[in-house]
Amino acid sequence: MNGNRRTVSGIGALLLAGLVSALPAGAEEIGPAEKPDLKLGFIKLTDMAPLAIAKEKHFFFDEGLFVDLEAQSNWRVLQNRVARGALDGAHMLAGQPIGASIGVGGNSSDIVTAFSMDLNGNAITVSNDVWEAMRPHVPKREDGKPAHPISAEALAPVVESSLDEGESFDMGMVYPLSTHNYEIRYWLAAGGLHPGFYEPLEGDNSGRSGADVRLSVTPPPQMPSTMEAGTIQGYCVGEPWNQQAVAKGIGVPVVTNHDIWPHNPEKVFGVTREWAEENPNTHLRVLRALIRAAHWLDENGNANREEAVEILSGSRYVGADEEVIANSMTGTFEYEPGDVREEPDFNVFFRHNANYPYYSDAIWFMTQMRRWGQISERKPDDWYMKKAREVYKPAIYEKAARSLVADGTLEASDFPDFEEIDGFKPVQDDFIDGRAYNGREPNAYINSFDIGLSGDETP
Repeated sequence: MNGNRRTVSGIGALLLAGLVSALPAGAEEIGPAEKPDLKLGFIKLTDMAPLAIAKEKHFFFDEGLFVDLEAQSNWRVLQNRVARGALDGAHMLAGQPIGASIGVGGNSSDIVTAFSMDLNGNAITVSNDVWEAMRPHVPKREDGKPAHPISAEALAPVVESSLDEGESFDMGMVYPLSTHNYEIRYWLAAGGLHPGFYEPLEGDNSGRSGADVRLSVTPPPQMPSTMEAGTIQGYCVGEPWNQQAVAKGIGVPVVTNHDIWPHNPEKVFGVTREWAEENPNTHLRVLRALIRAAHWLDENGNANREEAVEILSGSRYVGADEEVIANSMTGTFEYEPGDVREEPDFNVFFRHNANYPYYSDAIWFMTQMRRWGQISERKPDDWYMKKAREVYKPAIYEKAARSLVADGTLEASDFPDFEEIDGFKPVQDDFIDGRAYNGREPNAYINSFDIGLSGDETP
């Protein structure tokens, strides 16, 4: 039984009434939680940290919420349990609510998000054998160490050699709707390697049609062992499973997702639309707690990260060695044994407006779904806008954030200017291939790629 969880009846009801009466004025305007007892899901990754911190630092409890956090075996199970009400909400892949809402892969769920949990946090790792074959094609710094970021152009000769020998080249990612899937596809294609199409009209959701590199789903904690067994030659995953490969001496991270798409949204907090509509105050109180947790994780130059690492290392959360988790969570990243580099933004939980659910981020994920065939037919630009607004809910985030300012918990300067922000980031031109992305022009962006579907093409 989790320590803070109670049934709200009898003494519990009196306690809850006391908590609500003691809440600051900004929080009182929200009203008491309709459902104070909650079960929230997560996958064992370091970027579930806002949930763990909100629990351990009693930020949920401060909101009159009694929360159980429950690890899930994989992303599909997690999504299905949220959809059918077994979980009230969950740590989700940033593209998962939007993909679920449009039924990508035939797994449709009406899920919304009002909170982005973090930015960055992933990497692509290859096996030692693949790395040794890549190494001659990787530019070096003056000190002789590899120059990062490493392009997939360095992987291309290795893949070509495998294909010439009649062997497939296989890599892992965590879920078809995952940021990892779209990031590894983006990286491969930017280096001239085709990651394959999905063909839903033909009943083929493998994503391997025409692939130079075959991608398959592997749960995050199983990535290192699956690669060590030779089933895959590399993978894209969040932490601590890239650093685990380095610690075990079985693989080398070659690029982070911050190098592929700087300050990309990685995870979100998702709930069903029905749950959000039935429990608006509960939703806002969960967001208040998560915002406070995210702020705690980033405040004072990441000063709390060592404590966060200790919390996350517990078996009820990530369950990995503190040293492995700390490699990325404390602002560094180890590529090869001894090659430790400063990566202060590898995990971002609050700064850079990390928690704001931008429509333009939702649209980017949909452009990649279209590019690789998960969205099988051309859609007009306004379709992308409409879907983004249906699923991403910045107005709910704004209300929670304003309440924290009103009660003095945080400062207005901690948040974006809500009078100015419209849900779209400025044009981004710092992707690994230098291609500019304007979220207001999704079709122009889709049509700009040499590899992938465009125009009226179907997979």
